Amino acid sequence: MRATTRVFFTDEKVFYTNSPINNQNNQVWSKGKKSQVTSSRLLVERAKFAPHVMMSAGVCFEGKGGLHFVKEEAKVNVEHYMNNLLPKLVEDCHDLLGDDFIFQQNGAPVHGAKTTQEWLGQHCPNFIDKDSWPQNSPDLNPLDYDVWGVMLEEFNKLNPKPQTTAELKVALQAIWNNLPDETIRKSVASFCNRLTACIKAEGGHIEHTVN
Repeated sequence: MRATTRVFFTDEKVFYTNSPINNQNNQVWSKGKKSQVTSSRLLVERAKFAPHVMMSAGVCFEGKGGLHFVKEEAKVNVEHYMNNLLPKLVEDCHDLLGDDFIFQQNGAPVHGAKTTQEWLGQHCPNFIDKDSWPQNSPDLNPLDYDVWGVMLEEFNKLNPKPQTTAELKVALQAIWNNLPDETIRKSVASFCNRLTACIKAEGGHIEHTVN
């Protein structure tokens, strides 16, 4: 258990100013286990060119790091990720966990790139390499299976809604700042149970088997 309390989970997320415009998309045509996937995990249609922002963040048992927005004109390639996001995320690790942490990221191409892996090897005491983290596994990242969803719920309560990218950033930053540490802690604490469930499912979908 102690090892998991030292993991700093990271992820990127895109938030839009508008809500989904077609509830008909909230369906899964499946006879298997994925028929029980929650509606928050489904693909939804949005209006074209809606104002949106991409952000990067990390959480651990000790709390949350900063909310790092990607500039609108930026292309998140390996160079941008290494020069603009990774240093901030690793700094958050040190602030929350000192020098004893395990850095986690998902299987996105920029994360698994050779230069990214080399950078992490030089700047992190320990990290989960690209071959050790299961591919397509949002069920195992607290940001994916809980934190982003909590933020979306709070965002949907806003009235009026942000209309511009600048307003969207302000709103999301306020929501992030107000997320209780206990919410983050509970999300991270459930990682072990989810990891066990993932092993039992041989890497398959587990959302319907865990709370």
